[in-house]
Amino acid sequence: MTDVETPRDAKSAGAEVHLTGVVHLYSSPEGDVVALRGIDLDIRAGESVALLGPSGAGKSTVLGLLAGEFAPSAGSVRIGEHNIGRLNADTLTRLRSSYISLVVQGASANLLSYATAQENVWFAQHGARRRGDPPQRSALELLELFGIAELADRQIAEMSIGERQRVALVAGVAVLPHLLLVDEPTSQLTGEERDQVIDSILTIHRQIGLTVIVVTHDAEVANRFERTVTIRDGRVGAEGRYGVEYAVVGRDGSLHLPPQVLDLLPPDSLVRVIRLDDGVELRRADDEELSP
Repeated sequence: MTDVETPRDAKSAGAEVHLTGVVHLYSSPEGDVVALRGIDLDIRAGESVALLGPSGAGKSTVLGLLAGEFAPSAGSVRIGEHNIGRLNADTLTRLRSSYISLVVQGASANLLSYATAQENVWFAQHGARRRGDPPQRSALELLELFGIAELADRQIAEMSIGERQRVALVAGVAVLPHLLLVDEPTSQLTGEERDQVIDSILTIHRQIGLTVIVVTHDAEVANRFERTVTIRDGRVGAEGRYGVEYAVVGRDGSLHLPPQVLDLLPPDSLVRVIRLDDGVELRRADDEELSP
């Protein structure tokens, strides 16, 4: 994608995100399923973050809560000044039409297949537009801004999956939201298409300055972003900065150890916590010290 200077009127301030003690339960025929077990997560305004983890870990549930698709069972979800779980339906609808944008998994689910790229971006803009809103940049200008003007007059049905995904991203930011949520944007893509889509997200992030949160199970994709947050078993298990992964001490003192050390400290181990001058040492209790 080409780097295009963004006019000042196209800038969007990012939103801070705060999840505090978030628990979420799903109902099932067998009983309640715990999807999230006390998520604490703070994201700075304008930050780009990848939520990493295997299927079923809870990362898409986090995205759904941020998108206002449902309220948490416990805890709070705040985006900017808004407590998402306490908003009435009308306020939440307005917020989701302009302040928060969700690009769901599968590009076709975000687009009208019979329309062109330019028409899809136009529909996204005007579907959220209200009387008195300031003028927006045109659909074509946005496609040019993010380097895919050549797709403007092509019908979505005629595009590759990667091209559709890039158009879906531009449609997702057509109203210049403060928070962009993207669910598994690189699924079913070739390596080249994957890189183009991630480049598109990073260009959008850089040009507009909005907060970006991407869900992925691909560590290579996650490492392209400023920060990675690994969700394990419904909790924040680790964070990555500049290619280095760190375990995260929860606000309740809990600590998720990385899977590669669980052979040394398997579940239900008794562990001595030894305070050092410059840190803490974890040492598994041996059989001798546990004997009477």
